Amino acid sequence: MNLKPTSAYLEKQRGSSAVVVKPDWLRVKAPQWERVGSVKDVLRDLSLNTVCEEASCPNIGECFSAGTATFLIMGPACTRACPYCDIDFEKKPVALDPTEPDRLAEAVRRMNLNHVVITSVNRDDLPDGGASQFVQCIEKTRKLSPNTTIEVLIPDLCGNWDALTTILAADPEVMNHNTETVPRLYKRTRPQGDYQRSLEVLKRSRAIAPWVYTKTGIMVGLGETDAEMRQVMRDLREVDCDIITIGQYLQPTQKHLGVKEFVTPAQFDAWREYGESLGFLQVVSSPLTRSSYHAEEVRRLMQENPREKGELCISP
Repeated sequence: MNLKPTSAYLEKQRGSSAVVVKPDWLRVKAPQWERVGSVKDVLRDLSLNTVCEEASCPNIGECFSAGTATFLIMGPACTRACPYCDIDFEKKPVALDPTEPDRLAEAVRRMNLNHVVITSVNRDDLPDGGASQFVQCIEKTRKLSPNTTIEVLIPDLCGNWDALTTILAADPEVMNHNTETVPRLYKRTRPQGDYQRSLEVLKRSRAIAPWVYTKTGIMVGLGETDAEMRQVMRDLREVDCDIITIGQYLQPTQKHLGVKEFVTPAQFDAWREYGESLGFLQVVSSPLTRSSYHAEEVRRLMQENPREKGELCISP
């Protein structure tokens, strides 16, 4: 089965875009390179990938300077080719590395993280979408760092709900799955994704393990309207999503999907206020927000909104 779109299709989806000057509100503070280097040393020593590096995140300096990172497992090659993403899809996915969970857990221990985010490339070539590797990473991290809270940022697993249950059974504190954009833009932006399936991931996560906090992220500046954004936020609340992050899409290279608009900070504030009025526990909305940006603040959220663990509901 061909898991990837053709090159011709991708070029049509990406198109060309004029060079646009970034506004002042998208300027990033210069990082403390000594601290950045120490984090990179740990990552290189343990042969680990981070989404911070692979996806060209604009906050890499700040996060690395603070000693935090979002670990990217089962990669760096991805079986999908979303035209906005800078993660490599041209390399052939390789067999899962059984030592990766141990190396990740050791990195969390060395970096003394209070909260860790574990994400992955899409592995549509695997029967469980990589759920077993997520479980191993959670379990190994728990063993070495029992006080560290764990957030998993997962793909849609091609709608494999048994795989989703497997991950939730490992008991991460936060289940994160990005919605990414509004339904109208899915075909162009996320051609191998499905808006309703992404909502279903969040809905079923809440039903299977009600005590686990659910989270999603949306990128803007791709041509969405305010009305569409507000409808997506209402859809997310209907599936009882707890946390939403909203941030500006930035074009990684001229080969990627172009930016249609640089959204103003005032508009981000308006979406934050609207999201809070809908009842999200947390709305992080700003130009530089990314799905795992300042993710450690989730610890405070959980302390303020504690939930009692129960039994998994395997038939949501």
